Amino acid sequence: MTSQRLLAFGLKFYIVVFFAYLFLPLIIMSLATFNDSRFPTVTPWGGTTLRWFGELWRDGGMWHALSNSLMVAAGVLVLAVPIGISSALFLNTVSSRAKPFIYALILSPLLTPGVIIGISTLIFWRQFGVSGGIFLTVLGQTTFIAAYVMLMVMARLQRFDRTMERAALDLGATQWQMFRRILLPYLKPAILSAAVIAFLQSFENYNTTLFVAGYDTTLTVYIASQVRTGLTPAVNALGLILILITVVLAVAYELKRRRELANAQKAGAM
Repeated sequence: MTSQRLLAFGLKFYIVVFFAYLFLPLIIMSLATFNDSRFPTVTPWGGTTLRWFGELWRDGGMWHALSNSLMVAAGVLVLAVPIGISSALFLNTVSSRAKPFIYALILSPLLTPGVIIGISTLIFWRQFGVSGGIFLTVLGQTTFIAAYVMLMVMARLQRFDRTMERAALDLGATQWQMFRRILLPYLKPAILSAAVIAFLQSFENYNTTLFVAGYDTTLTVYIASQVRTGLTPAVNALGLILILITVVLAVAYELKRRRELANAQKAGAM
């Protein structure tokens, strides 16, 4: 009984430490938004204020960088998701001895430092007269983000019953009809999850973006450049807004999922 109690206590203690490690920095960052101090800190507390939200609203450079980050993330989604899905489907059908080599080749950008990807992308496309900007940023990020999409779709494909595919083809369905009505709905959860991961990976990327963004500064590069001159709690205000948006979207998705599950259970009971 004593060993079980110690194990239970250790598990609870670990959970507390784990969640504190995750959420304590976010809480401190959020509190610094309301501190009337020139620097993003909670000590010393200079008084409660909302003026940093006003400073954020007037910071045109930050909003421009945020819009660039959103445009880059959207472009990466358009390229990385189809490439990742196609790569996963291709590897799922290949049975030759070249499959491990192709698999390693597609995953190699994940093992390559982002600095190398950024520099090589810039040098390659400059030979064709293309300078740094949003276009190169999208291409540079897509080279490794597509691999994340491929891994998530492949994990879903491992549990796919191939007999459903063969049955559809035997009943006269074309390859496109089989893909659209059987395989695509099955892969939908993995595709949506991969799209979210791809968006976040693009939005937070710094190493690759730094070398290919040119004058189209993204949010991460803009914040890093502000460190030299001194950050203000306006950055914390933007972070707090992004956290609130994330929480609202997560709660809305969970409510939608529970509603669909309850409707499915009612339909099954009838």
